[in-house]
Amino acid sequence: MPLIGLTCIVLFAPVELIKPWLSPLPERVQQQVDDAIGYGLDGIIVYVDQKGETPVLYSAGWKNREQKIPADPQSLFKIASISKLYIAVATAKLVGENRLSLDKTLADYLPQKARRIENSANITLRMLVQHRSGIPDYSDHPDYPWTNPYKDVKQTYELVYDRPADFKPGKKHRYSNTNYLLIGEILDNTLGYSHHQYIKDEILKPLGLTHTYSLLSEVDPEDVMSGYYVGYEDDIKFNDFIQPGGSMVATAADVGTFLRALIDGTLLTAQEQEIYSSIYVYEHTGLLPGYQSIAKYHKDMDAIVVQFVNTSGGNLWSLSEIVYNRIVKIIRLQTVD
Repeated sequence: MPLIGLTCIVLFAPVELIKPWLSPLPERVQQQVDDAIGYGLDGIIVYVDQKGETPVLYSAGWKNREQKIPADPQSLFKIASISKLYIAVATAKLVGENRLSLDKTLADYLPQKARRIENSANITLRMLVQHRSGIPDYSDHPDYPWTNPYKDVKQTYELVYDRPADFKPGKKHRYSNTNYLLIGEILDNTLGYSHHQYIKDEILKPLGLTHTYSLLSEVDPEDVMSGYYVGYEDDIKFNDFIQPGGSMVATAADVGTFLRALIDGTLLTAQEQEIYSSIYVYEHTGLLPGYQSIAKYHKDMDAIVVQFVNTSGGNLWSLSEIVYNRIVKIIRLQTVD
């Protein structure tokens, strides 16, 4: 690392991030996973799938710190916005079946809601998928109830109705959870039933993903890793986020298997793959109170690396990224060796 870069880290990074950044790199992934707990994380799960090798799961810390239950690598986890990958896949499949058009607009698909969303006649389905719609993010609204999430998506819509657009459609990229809230409803209307069921039938079942669910309400809470927020002692696992694009629950292995199938072409037909590649990404992160997740593919070593951390708040997103990047570096060094 150049000297000026190292100096900036030391001078400007929060104190609690300096140690994990500058500590000697361990030789093994499990060592780094164990070290992460000493940096202030309650629990961590890591899944590594390197092509040609048996996938490996790692864990450390607590699944439930009050009950002193150790982190279980098979635990279910709120994957938050990683859910958007599944919705994007469902969209690509329906476009491939000519049941959806990427060039039709929000006004075409949801005319009642479109009347209260600026520029709806010029916002295409493609723009919604790609976060280029300009529609404000409902989760940025000061009244969004993070401690007691809405139980009805209709309440969520009220946070964005009649608000000015962030920018003209297609002119910029700005991440907005509202895009996928709308896509979820477009999928439901097109299918005539819940897109959650479509994802189960067309994505999860063909891949044998029996530990992936659309909603927290579908699972036994005891199987879900507890979630913690800095400065708040209680487990916030039971905060149920139902909005499309942020509601799914899965194991790290299931997320890794899904991502591998999406990348290697076993999930989609050639036509669907071409459509998907034109509209969305092949990696994602997720963040909810108490839950941080990263799922990425590293082409240089043909590896999927998924990381779940059940503590959030403060500087812990930056810490989670530091830990993840160190794990990837360890894997890369082992691959070279």
